[in-house]
Amino acid sequence: MTEENNKQNEEPQETAVDTAAEQRSDAGYKFLSDALRASFLLLKVIMVILLALFLVSGFESIGPDEKAMVLRFGRIRGEAEKRILGPGLKWVWPYPIEEIIRIPVAKKTNLAFEGFWYYQSPQEKLDQGPKNRQRFGPKLNPIRDGYCITRSQKQDITGGSGSDYNIVHTKWQLTYQIRDPELFFTNAYINLADIEAGQNYADVITKNITPLLEDFLADAAVTATVNYTVDDVLFEQIGTITDHVKRLLQKKLDKIESGIAVVSIQLDDKIWPRQVNDAFWKSIQATNIREKAVSEARSYYDKTLNEVAGQFAEELLAVIESGEETEQTELLWSQLAGQAQDTIAQAQAYRTKVVEDARANSDYFRNLLPEYRERPELVVQKIYQDTVQQVLENAEEKIIIQPTHGAKGKEIRIQMNRDPAIKKESKQESER
Repeated sequence: MTEENNKQNEEPQETAVDTAAEQRSDAGYKFLSDALRASFLLLKVIMVILLALFLVSGFESIGPDEKAMVLRFGRIRGEAEKRILGPGLKWVWPYPIEEIIRIPVAKKTNLAFEGFWYYQSPQEKLDQGPKNRQRFGPKLNPIRDGYCITRSQKQDITGGSGSDYNIVHTKWQLTYQIRDPELFFTNAYINLADIEAGQNYADVITKNITPLLEDFLADAAVTATVNYTVDDVLFEQIGTITDHVKRLLQKKLDKIESGIAVVSIQLDDKIWPRQVNDAFWKSIQATNIREKAVSEARSYYDKTLNEVAGQFAEELLAVIESGEETEQTELLWSQLAGQAQDTIAQAQAYRTKVVEDARANSDYFRNLLPEYRERPELVVQKIYQDTVQQVLENAEEKIIIQPTHGAKGKEIRIQMNRDPAIKKESKQESER
């Protein structure tokens, strides 16, 4: 009976323990549930924030001097003109889905090329004084010294030239810009792996394409200068040569569809080999003397022709030498000026005077003929007297010789001079 009472006392105690344990378990589950719910909520907030940041990071700004292309998994996005983006704020899918490539199309880049210049140490490059060019060896070193080849004389009309060539040192300056961003990105060598965070893409472009441009410029310069003489390169046809090099370089860049446009080419400096400096100066002096003599002769030739016949003299001279008389010849004769025109006018006036005098004399003798036939002696005497009178009127000094009758070998001479004052005035008038 006592055992039964003990069992009855133990049963309520176990029930109370189980209830307390269940209550504690429910509270733990609830706390864990609340914690998980808060964690999931926080995770959602973080994911939303990350997604927002991810989407916001897709906004890219394109500068006013740039154009851009969007690469989607490495390929250019869009069709036709939509492949190229203009300046402004653009949105693209962030990396690695999409990537924006900016091309500085408005920037003009200068590239100095000294591959054809003689070797200079760093110190010599800093010292650009006139004495610097005198520091050289007895012979040109083709391994260290750069140079271009020029012809020894001008090409003739058949395309032939002298077999000898001359050497000249040159410095070139190339200015270029990107004309077609897509062609440039597709065909020019640009290693995107070289672009580091925060690095200017334009600097990477310049670094990557400089070797290509230097090779093309060197090839164009060699091809062009070999068609000209050393005098052309140094003095006479610098503009023509730079234009020639520019055309050749642009042709090469267009052939590979580089998208690069050559803005300008300049020949910054040029000099003959320093080893022949003295001989070259003497040659220049002789050339200057020759050109001066030729110029003076040409000036005298032009001056003489202009003074003699005017601006059409040379053209008329060519027609006369050809021996072909055309309608234009008469026109050229009528357009002559200067001494030739005066001579022609005087000749025409003299011809007119001779014709008129001959006509007047003919009329005079024709009118005199009937009277001469009736009284010839009287007419002859009258003509003689008129002639003597005309001669005496035009003579400044007159001497009349009258032989004496009965005195053999004797004669009387009477000198009849004009008034000395009249003679003096006449002399002064002739001198004026």
